[in-house]
Amino acid sequence: MRDTLVLNASFEPLSTVTLNRAVVLVLQDKAVVEQAHPGLRVRAAAVDIPVPQVIRLCRYIRVPFRRQAPWSRRGVLVRDQHRCAYCGRRATTVDHVVPRSRGGADSWLNTVASCAEDNHRKADRTPEQAGMPLLREPFEPTPADAMLLTLGQSERDALPAWLARTAA
Repeated sequence: MRDTLVLNASFEPLSTVTLNRAVVLVLQDKAVVEQAHPGLRVRAAAVDIPVPQVIRLCRYIRVPFRRQAPWSRRGVLVRDQHRCAYCGRRATTVDHVVPRSRGGADSWLNTVASCAEDNHRKADRTPEQAGMPLLREPFEPTPADAMLLTLGQSERDALPAWLARTAA
């Protein structure tokens, strides 16, 4: 199921919701469709609306300031675009740069996406000890970046330029 980006009334990204939830918000006049998937529509007996890709809430929602996005295994895979940090192939696991057995934490800066083979080969060593340099350094995404990353590369490319600038 497609994810729909939800913007606050001030156009700042808030979250992503399922297509069903986005349609309900639009039908209840709590949100408006800012961008739709081209050529796709939701139709029913008395309803015909475009399939929303980005919706904006009609009322401003006050959100407590969040300085950093919460860490998660799924978030690391999405951040690294499911690409192994050691070889570049498809990643299915998360590897700790400094292994947990050596005091490494579950954090954005200590975890990278990894394929199962490289994760097993690196084992309980640092990348330097294993002779496996990182192709790219891990980074900590902002909450807005993390939200936009969940949309996927092809869907992010389809977003309007004004929205891409708000995430930068």
